[in-house]
Amino acid sequence: MNRQQIVVLATGGTVAGTSASQGDNVGYTAATLGIAELLAGIPALKGLPLVTEQVAQIDSKDMDNAVWTRLAQRCAHWLARDEVQGIVITHGTDTLEETAYLLQALLSPAKPVVLACAMRPATALSPDGPQNIVDAVAVARWPGARGVVAVCAGVVHGALDVRKVHTYRVDAFSSGDAGPVGHVEEGAVRLLRDWPAPEAPAAALPTDGVEWPAVEIITSHGGAGARIVESLAGAGVRGIVVAGTGNGSIHHTLEAALRAAQAAGVKVVRATRVAEGVIVGRGDDGFAPSRGLTPVKARLALQLELMAAGAAA
Repeated sequence: MNRQQIVVLATGGTVAGTSASQGDNVGYTAATLGIAELLAGIPALKGLPLVTEQVAQIDSKDMDNAVWTRLAQRCAHWLARDEVQGIVITHGTDTLEETAYLLQALLSPAKPVVLACAMRPATALSPDGPQNIVDAVAVARWPGARGVVAVCAGVVHGALDVRKVHTYRVDAFSSGDAGPVGHVEEGAVRLLRDWPAPEAPAAALPTDGVEWPAVEIITSHGGAGARIVESLAGAGVRGIVVAGTGNGSIHHTLEAALRAAQAAGVKVVRATRVAEGVIVGRGDDGFAPSRGLTPVKARLALQLELMAAGAAA
């Protein structure tokens, strides 16, 4: 039995996108190439023990709970097979950081799960997707690799830290203060720090059709008011993540509305809209801290927390 299979799970994205012109890197249509067609155009992968599966075919801006559920289920299925060494997921860049965090929180895999992406479509004059996929496969095959990571422009980012920081450049991701896990150089991984550590899953693996708790994100800004919080609370949301200014500060009108919502049973988590750093010294004010997570990741963490609490009730 071949115990070094790499499973490639495709979800669409720019990496599988096409444009009518080689010079058009923004007016393309995402998720038009199937995984077989996409990999067939990458000679460096020929002869490797790859197994492919098309899990979804979407522009990642349209990622939703149903696709996340299916993707997590398929990852769990393949990770449990002895012959599988690791998984590569082709994914759009827009919600890649959310998917990476969610899979790490749900699966905490002892094997590598590597997200590969592209900022340019497959038909570009100089597409970045093929190299990112080759690098992702190299990471998935690397001895000792584990956990959920993302590979973009030769940089390996951990699931907890990765975030998209540029709208156009091919090196569109950063790991913030934590720094990257490592680099991929000519098929070899040069580690800068350890792989994501395995932890107990944050919640049970979602099942098809399960209702995810409604959690929304709002942003504090100059002149922020109470109406959006009142509207969300009235609509029955279970949680709100507030992306505060600076060190998690919140406009006084918005903060008063959030406290009222929390008193009525809505869980509120304080994050920051600032790109780097963590909120310091605000753990005793009644709002749960985001624990260094970006607002979009904090939203998922709160959903999983509420989901686990509901299952335990």
